[in-house]
Amino acid sequence: MQVSDPNNIKIYNLSAGKSLPEWLSERKRRALLKKDVDIRRRIELIQDFDMPGLSTTVKVSKDGQYILATGIYKPRIKCFDVNNLSLKFERCFDSEAVTFEILSEDYSKLVFLQCDRYIEFHAAHGRYYRLRIPKFGRDMRYHYPSCDLFVVGASPDIYRLNLERGQFMTPYTSSASAINKCAINPVHNLFVCGTQEGRVEAWDPRSKSLVGTLDCAFSCITENKELEGFPSISALKFNGGLTMGVGTATGQVLLYDIRSNKPFYMKDHMYGLPIKDVEFHHQQDLIFSMDSSVVKIWDKNNGKLYTSVEASTEFNNLCVVPNTGLFFIANENTKIQTYYIPTLGPAPKWASFLDSLTEELEESNAEIVYDDYKFVTKQELENLSLEHLVGTNLLRAYMHGYFMDVRLYKKAKAVANPFEFEEYRKKKIRETIEQNRANRVQVNKLPKVNKDLALKLMNDQTKDKKKKDNATNLLEDSRFKALFENPDFEVDKTTDEYRLLNPVLSRLDQTKKKELKKKLLAQEFEPVEEELEGKNSSEESSDEFEDNDESSDDDQNWTKEMKKQHKIIQKEHRKKERLEEENNMKQPKLFELRQGEEYKGIHSLKRKMNKAPLGERVESETASVRLLGSVGSREMTFSTKKKRNKAIDMKNKRHREERKQLIRPTNGIKSKHKNMFFKRK
Repeated sequence: MQVSDPNNIKIYNLSAGKSLPEWLSERKRRALLKKDVDIRRRIELIQDFDMPGLSTTVKVSKDGQYILATGIYKPRIKCFDVNNLSLKFERCFDSEAVTFEILSEDYSKLVFLQCDRYIEFHAAHGRYYRLRIPKFGRDMRYHYPSCDLFVVGASPDIYRLNLERGQFMTPYTSSASAINKCAINPVHNLFVCGTQEGRVEAWDPRSKSLVGTLDCAFSCITENKELEGFPSISALKFNGGLTMGVGTATGQVLLYDIRSNKPFYMKDHMYGLPIKDVEFHHQQDLIFSMDSSVVKIWDKNNGKLYTSVEASTEFNNLCVVPNTGLFFIANENTKIQTYYIPTLGPAPKWASFLDSLTEELEESNAEIVYDDYKFVTKQELENLSLEHLVGTNLLRAYMHGYFMDVRLYKKAKAVANPFEFEEYRKKKIRETIEQNRANRVQVNKLPKVNKDLALKLMNDQTKDKKKKDNATNLLEDSRFKALFENPDFEVDKTTDEYRLLNPVLSRLDQTKKKELKKKLLAQEFEPVEEELEGKNSSEESSDEFEDNDESSDDDQNWTKEMKKQHKIIQKEHRKKERLEEENNMKQPKLFELRQGEEYKGIHSLKRKMNKAPLGERVESETASVRLLGSVGSREMTFSTKKKRNKAIDMKNKRHREERKQLIRPTNGIKSKHKNMFFKRK
């Protein structure tokens, strides 16, 4: 259930919430109900109150015990019993039903107007009879005193099918090219029809003649608004014996007293969409008017909006349960929408629990807090010391991070940074002080955040005339104000990406930065005036040539700087990896001793581990296995060389140093031997 309050009127959407697929077994349904909170909180007012594709028409029987709805696909009708709040029967058609009429008090006699010019009569057991009309039908009404079924459509003829005789009677002939809607007054049985030309024609079934015409299209034309189409009649509804509501294809609702040829009030939806239905709420003098995007409920006397229901999908038909605040909407979705407004009236007897439910919700003013999830990156997990939760049910891997419960996140953050609230409080105090200082005399100085970026923009402003407008806009535009004020937007210069891009982005030398800062401190910084026109072509060409030389030199310097930074970053990463490997080597290895096994020394455990399967060996070598990303890929590193003993290496090193000290130098021995050899010869 979803609660909204447009115009301070509570509207309860009883069809909102998750739905379970039909192919699920009963066991899986119960398991989902236990796990999913949204499914448990939903209210299923009527079981299976939906259609496979979409719903076209919804109506309530005269006795109020049955709700009938048509939809597709396949074309079908569903009948729901409100006493059991479940489906009573379902029937399929050969073609889609445009509209239908309930001839009896209950569901036992129904008539359907279908889109292929067929009219089907249904009894309690199923289809009773089927016949065809000459033209495509758009609407129909049943006249109880004469047993005539009036059918209108894409022709000027109003077909009369007498159900007592079982034959067609002489049709009424209208002056219109086509008729869209028809209605019968419940008091004096006057038959009216809305034409394609924007007129409403009234026929008396007793005299079988035309008794009046209303030109509604002429009343829709106003001086202030131009219509985006022709105001054909798209909806008709009577309220009592004298009031009639007319909906047009351009989005106007006109209220008539049938004794006058001018409307006493006109309401415009302002959407330009055809009005599909008009309903009257008798208790509070309210009117429901519906187009494909919204249902507006407004006062009949002054047109003041009471409340409205906006559509998530297109609306097709409106059905108001009489003398209640409940209404149904057929729409372009599988679910038939159900809404309840307690201020319009009580709930029907078969759904009386809605009153107590809404009263409890209105008494408890506490807001409903739903469980939410927080997205955190791997770096944030390390900062919160929660990296050991990777792989557990508490973290859900997604993209380049994880989803975790927001309550766990708040607790971990409170433990990791217990003085966060104090820092936040001091930050707010500083902000209020800075706001009070803003009224003082402003000194032209650098911002506190992203100073280098501001200096770069100022330098571009003075250097190049073409970049002047962009630089001033970025520094003075209020949309980028937070870039130089909010510390959250400060550029992190320690990241690898910034260090690689910095040689390209930075165009200021240290000397230029110092000069600009001195000018700003001394308030001597002034933008360079625009150059005067009238330069010689030779001077312009020489300037362009110098600029090209400078830009080429800058490109070479930038590439060198980027290569240099890239080498430095790679060295740092390798050093960090070596340190991690040394730390992993220092950690002692733990061997699992299972139940029933005896400890026979470390060598026996090693021999047993060498004979173990590869999966167990990989799990035991946790130091050499590393998780790659958040998907589950792993990387194992190993070496084919034998591990050297550090103690033996240190002993050999000391032995070599002692030998170096004991060995006598041999410098000059070779030259003495050579001299002695030559003397003997």
